[in-house]
Amino acid sequence: MADDNTLSAELRTQFGKGAARKIRAAGKIPAVIYGHGTEPQHVTLPGHEVSLIIRKANAVLDLDIAGKSQLALVKDVQKDPVHQVIEHLDLIVVRRGEKVVVDVPVHVEGESFSGTIVVQDATTVSLEVEATHIPERVVVNVEGAEEGTHVAASDLELPQGATLQSEPELLILTVTTPAAPTDDDLAADEAAAEAGAEAGESGEAEASGDAAEESAE
Repeated sequence: MADDNTLSAELRTQFGKGAARKIRAAGKIPAVIYGHGTEPQHVTLPGHEVSLIIRKANAVLDLDIAGKSQLALVKDVQKDPVHQVIEHLDLIVVRRGEKVVVDVPVHVEGESFSGTIVVQDATTVSLEVEATHIPERVVVNVEGAEEGTHVAASDLELPQGATLQSEPELLILTVTTPAAPTDDDLAADEAAAEAGAEAGESGEAEASGDAAEESAE
């Protein structure tokens, strides 16, 4: 867990949509913390700092709440579907040394054998890890991998201390050779290009006609 994940949290006493709008208007984010049999705590967090931290998956925050430290794992981020502004956070209480199950992103690096492509079937893998040592990613290197190469969850090189929770047979990626375009594909591409050209010519003709009418007027 990064040292810059320490934030000051303010306890909330007002609730509802109106109160939440005022919090967001002030550049802050409403959140709720729950878990370990504790009563849910409603807090307000600094918006800019939180936005930077949660760019990484499975962020753990070290919150200062009324002078007391509380570790909390970001469980859910609710955003405005249009503007993508963070509207609310759900946080889960965690403790140092405790293990949690999280979905960790799978990152593919390297170039497979010439002429092949990598088809990634799973973008995350489920791991059990210490709450304060959650890896940012699991890396798969496909450098020089030939057609027919398959990588399953059980083939992944996991970070130290991590235990696989996904099914071992879960397919992560496949290396394959793209199929050559058929005559039908080429004909369809040509037809689409011709249709686009005709549409462009029609649009130009209409524009010229409109311009001529405006000139006559």
